[in-house]
Amino acid sequence: MKPSPLLMVPYREVLHGQPDDCLHYESVAVRGTEMDWTIPAHRHEGLHQFQFLDKGEIAGTIDGCEFKATAPVMLLLAPGSVHGFTYSRDSSGHQVTVPTATLSRLLGETRFVEKELSRSFVIAKPLAAEELGRLLEQIAAEFHALDEGRVQALTGLATLVAIRYVREHGEQFESEQRAGARDTLVRRFEALVEKHFIQQKTLDFYASELAVTADHLSRACRRKNGASALQVLHDRVLLEARRLLAYTELSVVDVSRQLGYADPAYFSRFFRHSVGHTPTQYRSHVASGVSMGVEAKVSE
Repeated sequence: MKPSPLLMVPYREVLHGQPDDCLHYESVAVRGTEMDWTIPAHRHEGLHQFQFLDKGEIAGTIDGCEFKATAPVMLLLAPGSVHGFTYSRDSSGHQVTVPTATLSRLLGETRFVEKELSRSFVIAKPLAAEELGRLLEQIAAEFHALDEGRVQALTGLATLVAIRYVREHGEQFESEQRAGARDTLVRRFEALVEKHFIQQKTLDFYASELAVTADHLSRACRRKNGASALQVLHDRVLLEARRLLAYTELSVVDVSRQLGYADPAYFSRFFRHSVGHTPTQYRSHVASGVSMGVEAKVSE
């Protein structure tokens, strides 16, 4: 049995219809009321989406990780991230979708998009909720108006929103992680993994890039995450494998090749040992509606 095709959201489907639309804005209630407050699993290709819930509750999954949160809540949904939500019926808030290419151009040489906004995250009870709410209300007003300078106003406000998300994420991280250099090392390692995981680089490669030994890197990962550096690397590969098996029709052989495995049989053994099912069995379970998710921590 093949898995159901994933709901894709290309940019042309979220355009407002004006000739100068550089982004898309809508209130959370627009899709909420249309879809009975349940948004099915989907992904955006080449798009960054910023959600802010100022009232109500949200539960859902992002890349197979489950979460629940009560407003105020910030969500950053990175390109390719598979996500689906259920909102309480009293929910309200904002949703801004920006082409990643536009966002990269707006943020220039800061590399915020590559380093800070490359992975999805959820932050409950953000420190700057009121400020963020005002920025998003300004975007809503500009988006629906046809005033001169509309594009410039929208892109300027979108830049401020993106920076607010970067800062909030950093502030939350710092408030939760006080171990300093150790956690910085792990964060740098995770960024490198995101960049190179499909190239099947060895742990020694990552350690060399970070100017530490492989043992030191693993100790830092265990203290921070309770998992070795190798497990962090394997978990990222497995996440991508689950995405491809669940939401594409690629053959197992093609999935293994896309993940950098020269031997599909070796990939299948690795997947079965790690997940408990062969790739084919996993795909069948997902297609049958069997939940294969894991709990995720929401930053507060």
